[in-house]
Amino acid sequence: MSNSLFRKKSLASILQESKEGTSDAHPHGLKKVLNVRDLTMMGVAAVIGAGIFSTIGQAAYDGGPGVIFLFILTAITCGFTALCYAEFASRVPVAGSAYTYSYVTFGELAAWVIGWALILEYSIGNIVVAISWSSYFNNVLEGMNIHLPAWLTTDPATAKAAFQAATGAGKDTGSMAYATAPMLGGWRVIMNIPAFLIVVLITIVAYIGIRESKRSANFMVGLKLVVLLVVVAIGVFYINTDNWTPFMPNGFDGVLKGVSAVFFAYIGFDAISTTAEESANPQRDMPRAMIYSLVICTIIYVVVTLVITGMVNYEEFNHVSDPLAYVFDKLNMRKIGYVISVSAVIAATSVILVFQIGQPRIWMSMSRDGLLPKRFASVHPKYHTPGFSTIVTGVIVAVPSLFVESGIVTDLTSIGTLFAFVLVCGGVLLLPKVSKEGKRFNLPYVNGAFVVPPLVVLFGYFFREKISFTLQHLAEIDHERILFFIFLLALLIITIVTVVKRLSLIPVLGMLCCLYLMIEIPVASWEVFFGWMAVGLVIYFLYGYSKSKLARKAG
Repeated sequence: MSNSLFRKKSLASILQESKEGTSDAHPHGLKKVLNVRDLTMMGVAAVIGAGIFSTIGQAAYDGGPGVIFLFILTAITCGFTALCYAEFASRVPVAGSAYTYSYVTFGELAAWVIGWALILEYSIGNIVVAISWSSYFNNVLEGMNIHLPAWLTTDPATAKAAFQAATGAGKDTGSMAYATAPMLGGWRVIMNIPAFLIVVLITIVAYIGIRESKRSANFMVGLKLVVLLVVVAIGVFYINTDNWTPFMPNGFDGVLKGVSAVFFAYIGFDAISTTAEESANPQRDMPRAMIYSLVICTIIYVVVTLVITGMVNYEEFNHVSDPLAYVFDKLNMRKIGYVISVSAVIAATSVILVFQIGQPRIWMSMSRDGLLPKRFASVHPKYHTPGFSTIVTGVIVAVPSLFVESGIVTDLTSIGTLFAFVLVCGGVLLLPKVSKEGKRFNLPYVNGAFVVPPLVVLFGYFFREKISFTLQHLAEIDHERILFFIFLLALLIITIVTVVKRLSLIPVLGMLCCLYLMIEIPVASWEVFFGWMAVGLVIYFLYGYSKSKLARKAG
């Protein structure tokens, strides 16, 4: 059984299926309409969204202006991973993202696990974005004197918590929602209708066609980039450099406190890899698009963060959900703040669109391999999109967005994504060596044996107090220390293997950076993550293990 769990797809068979259109009894293929500009725009659309218009505020409060180092650290981590994705994309130019890559290198069980984890990134993550979209959209309506009933714009948990915390002197939207909600069978009817409707509308766009999705994404990206340029161009004249002192008020620990929120903003760049079969020249364009989008987004995040923390002291950003609009309102420029709120709605819309495109294509790949029912692989004869998978994705995102509280899934999404990144970086090290080709991306080889050990020594020096404290108190039951100790063991093992096997530097650094960011995520989210993985394994052994195409071939 152990051998069957690690059965692998061969690169040759994947490339042959790709040339034949990967029909699997579905004669209607996907349209190859995306060029490098479209793919880059898609990456920017996924990354420049709720992060820069929402979570950047709380991250700035925790880390001060020095939170830019977290953006840079996250960008470097994603950069290593992007290069590994680029190598895979150039050698395995088919849909499926990290799922397909893991199938080639680690085998079927790992592929299923990573495909299941990617649901956290795309579908579950989109719930958070939809809720953020609803909040901004409601603010825009309020600015137009359009007032939706409070019980139709939030979730039950948030409304109840706000009601319990509210005093007679002050009532917010959440407390009003709970107080005014109609009763149905002893239950208060509270739901987030705007979040539900935007997911339905975006699902329709993704269902109709990739060409229409491309045009919509490109338009929305262009518009929000113009708005961010205006924010910087105006805000730079209101910077007070005194607000940059102290630059890291809570030290590096304060900077790292926002790792989940900041990383959540970056996770979308790998959605580019899910559209490989709709790229006109995936081996050339997809690697370029990943790198371009990552560089563009990092520059935007760093510049915007420096501007808003220069305009307003970082201490004012605590619990501010719309930091860009807030800084202009603070300076009595409310019209600009309103325009920013409108652009935030557009930004979140583009993120939802890209994620709603990505998830169905992963399910389509899993279905082709027999791990999911055949219906998930069906391609619409008219629109040339994975129609059934797109509808299922819409339902999975739209229905929970009515009732779920966003905070409970943000950390969970980051864990799932980092887990996928670790496997992609590790998978590159297992790819068979091939001759370099001038027409496709080739991951540069740098001998990690000469670089990784010195970096580990530097890590040990800067984290010597934390390492010493962890080792001295390891016997005490503390989950955070246990996670850090596990990371130290992984660091030691990976370093030894790197020296002995002379592993390539970039994938090794990608694995180590992602592993470290994972242990910075709260322990409670880890418990939910393991529960999610357990459910996925049950589904695999009940269905995918016996229905797998490789299992049928072996039989």
